[in-house]
Amino acid sequence: MRWASTLSSGTDAAAAFVEAADALEAQLSSSAPDLLLVFASPHHAGGCEGISELAARRFPRALLVGCTASGVIGGAHEAEAGPALSLTAAVLPGVALSGFHVGPGVPGSDWRARVGLPPEARPSFLLLADPWTGDIGDLIQGLDRAYPGAPKFGGLASGGRRPLENRLLLGKAVHRGGTVGVAFSGDLSVDTLVAQGCRRIGRPMMVTRCEGTLLQELDWNPPLQVLAELYRSLDARDRELVQHSLFLGLEMRPEAVEHAPGELLVRNILGGDERSGAIAVGAELRPMTAAQFVLRDPHSAEEELRRMLASRRGAARRPAGALLFSCVGRGEGLFGTPDHDTSLFEEQLGPAPVGGFFCNGEIGPVAGTTFLHGYTSAFAIFRDPRDAGAGPAGGARR
Repeated sequence: MRWASTLSSGTDAAAAFVEAADALEAQLSSSAPDLLLVFASPHHAGGCEGISELAARRFPRALLVGCTASGVIGGAHEAEAGPALSLTAAVLPGVALSGFHVGPGVPGSDWRARVGLPPEARPSFLLLADPWTGDIGDLIQGLDRAYPGAPKFGGLASGGRRPLENRLLLGKAVHRGGTVGVAFSGDLSVDTLVAQGCRRIGRPMMVTRCEGTLLQELDWNPPLQVLAELYRSLDARDRELVQHSLFLGLEMRPEAVEHAPGELLVRNILGGDERSGAIAVGAELRPMTAAQFVLRDPHSAEEELRRMLASRRGAARRPAGALLFSCVGRGEGLFGTPDHDTSLFEEQLGPAPVGGFFCNGEIGPVAGTTFLHGYTSAFAIFRDPRDAGAGPAGGARR
């Protein structure tokens, strides 16, 4: 198995592709890739058809998949502004790839038939969706039902500000909506990591009354009352963060209230009702779920990602390659330095080809269930399953 990733800042789409492809072939030592990922800034949206044609001629064996994005990642660098095109390629002996496109509004009830894999396959899924037309919530729920436990990762394209502006690439086709995906099966180990960038405040509580997305009681008390008491206990810095960076974390292991960090699903607080003391949350709630308020800040985001990456070192060899799907709200705007997450990846796991893009929503699992996230960095880390400690083919280690 061999991965490579490159980045071009050329202003012409065709010339940028040729520049990146030349560097890619040099990294691969002229080995023909089986997979080619293309992530292009909005400057190159009009050139995506030409990129698809060039890719088919230059890499005829490779399955092409990609999308447009406000910022792209290639060669372990993050290009957040200006023209940019990243290419990430993989030589995957013993791995079967199945590409698919789901159009806007198309129901996907029979996912096994749609993906076209044999019953014994243990797949992993890359998903790239248009945020305006991708129906990504229904898609990932359907895939989770059809392939429980299979790693699913990716993000929402961020290269357009309105419908039809994004481009989704699959093979020789360029789509303006829906979702494109790739199912991997065979000799491949994929480890997923979702860093949500938050730290806990206060104590864990139980959801004792709720209706849909409305949280009515925490430990039998109105949530706004709980939050007011918590606010009074915080220092000045955290009180300021509460004004704009407060979220609710939901425990994904219902049998536990006290637990090690890392299994909370972080969701937005959408508003509150002063009369009843209830708050609206961006998730369907279930009674007796453990919950805890959390704050997001740059230091917490960095420390969480460092801890999660360090936990992936184990006895395995250095990753063959990785994909990073990072929120448009992270990057230099959050951390104040360029290449923050890719540099932290290299610091903890060693140099490896890393490609990806900045997303309008990130796809990845928490406690074995796939969710659409915000403000996160979601990694897919690829290893040969024969590497010591890499885990079973197609499996995710958590």
